Amino acid sequence: MSERKTISTGRNLPVAIAVGLVLGALVLVTLLTVKVSFLALVALLVGVALWELSHAVSTKQIRIPVVPIAVGGAVMLALAYWRGPQAAVAALAVTFIAILAWRLPGGADGYLRDVMAGAFALIYLPTMAIFVAFMLTQPDGPHRALLFVILAVCSDVGGYFSGIMVGRHPMAPTISPKKTWEGLAGSAVACLAGGAIGLTLLLHGRIWQGLILGAGAVTAATLGDLVESMIKRDLETKDMSTILPGHGGVLDRLDSLLIVAPVSWLLMTIFLAGGH
Repeated sequence: MSERKTISTGRNLPVAIAVGLVLGALVLVTLLTVKVSFLALVALLVGVALWELSHAVSTKQIRIPVVPIAVGGAVMLALAYWRGPQAAVAALAVTFIAILAWRLPGGADGYLRDVMAGAFALIYLPTMAIFVAFMLTQPDGPHRALLFVILAVCSDVGGYFSGIMVGRHPMAPTISPKKTWEGLAGSAVACLAGGAIGLTLLLHGRIWQGLILGAGAVTAATLGDLVESMIKRDLETKDMSTILPGHGGVLDRLDSLLIVAPVSWLLMTIFLAGGH
């Protein structure tokens, strides 16, 4: 029975569920105890994802300046939480300058390629993550961050199970052959329900606002999945790593979360200005 599940879903489902539950427990414990510990968890996961991305692109002779991005990214997250957006943007600019300088001793061959790869990694990973810090600075920050995670999970889980049960029509076969329109419909239903219920219960918003939030989240999550699939196809790899049994790499789990974060922050800021 377990073998049949592994073949039909493309992963060891019991192991994947167990790892998912552990990750979910970490999110809940950190958010519901000391909220800065959730930010530390985000920083750790982004750091691992950066290492995975650097290792993956090295197969194409691309060298990402990991050290300045890791250090600068951690500083960006800290400043976003304790000093606000202006300090975080300044840290982003300084980190990019550090990337330019760090790569200089490596010579002219491939300099622009590596710097551009570093700039991509800087925006794709820590810059997306600072919006989690912005959420946490609000009085109801843990609830905002929890809802953002719930929406990303709704997209993944809704799309995964509807895709394997009724998926028939490929959505983007040249990018991600396993993604189907039926899977997207499942993601949309789950996110709309999660947004409507979550925003009203956790943040006392209105149902229509939750529906818009859910629609924004499923759009962003789907884009995040497709973008990472395109990156992996370009790099000719199936998973970014095997660090998470049943899931692949950390970046394979963060791909939708990274893109959902700024969209969720923006919509929650519009709908919930001033916090609760």
